[in-house]
Parts: sequence; C-alpha cells; structure tokens
Amino acid sequence: MAKIPILKLGSTLLVSIQTELHDRLASELQEEILASIEKNKSKAVIIDITALEIVDSFIGRMLTNTAEMAALMDAEVILVGISPAVAITLVELGMELKGVKTALDLESALEIINDNLSEENNADFFSSDPKSDDERDEN
Repeated sequence: MAKIPILKLGSTLLVSIQTELHDRLASELQEEILASIEKNKSKAVIIDITALEIVDSFIGRMLTNTAEMAALMDAEVILVGISPAVAITLVELGMELKGVKTALDLESALEIINDNLSEENNADFFSSDPKSDDERDEN
C-alpha cells in the first residue's frame, strides 16, 4: 500500500499526494495529518493534489473535514495544485470545501502562510487600548 509522506517545513506541514487516493488511504492520511499537527505543533498544512486526476465526493469530504479538524487544532489547510478537471468535478458534485484555502501552487501557499504569520505576530492579542496599565488605573 502506498504511503504519503508528510514533510515538516518549520511550523508548516507539506503533504504531496503522488498517488491516486482510495477511501482507506485517504482516511489514513487524514489521521496522519492530524497526528503530525499535534506532534509538530504545526500552524499550517499544505496539501498538494497536482498529481490527482480524479477527486470523488469522499475525497472532497475528507479534505473539507481535515481542514475543519485542523482548524480546531489551530492550524490552517491550504490545498494546492487543483487541476481544471478536479475543479469542475468538485463544483459538479456540489463540494464547497468549507474551511479549505486554495492556492495555485506551493509558492503561493507559502506566501499566504507567511502573510498570516506576519499578521499574527503584529497583532496585539491582549488589548486594543493603547494606554498602559498605569494610565488605565488613573482613570
């Protein structure tokens, strides 16, 4: 049985699917992705489906569910390499891929991740009030 490698690039996981996915392999891959997110404390997962010629409703649901599960674990999923045939099939099947971001290629996906990490690092999570604690105490 084919094994799909999951590579760690900093806080990002890269999953490049180079074989046709059948239901059992897709389910195993989903479990492995989630375990890798937990193990590596990953913030993003890029799933490259460039080599896939066919995506059925089960695989579409698996991708959507994986993205939703990853979001619960504080990681985002970006799907790259969607061919025109796969895009047409997903639309015809009514698959919305909620929670799944898409990018044309790996480079674009990495730019999205870098932009998101920059925004998080620049955000003030504790207060939108620019006053210091001492200034707030005086009021």
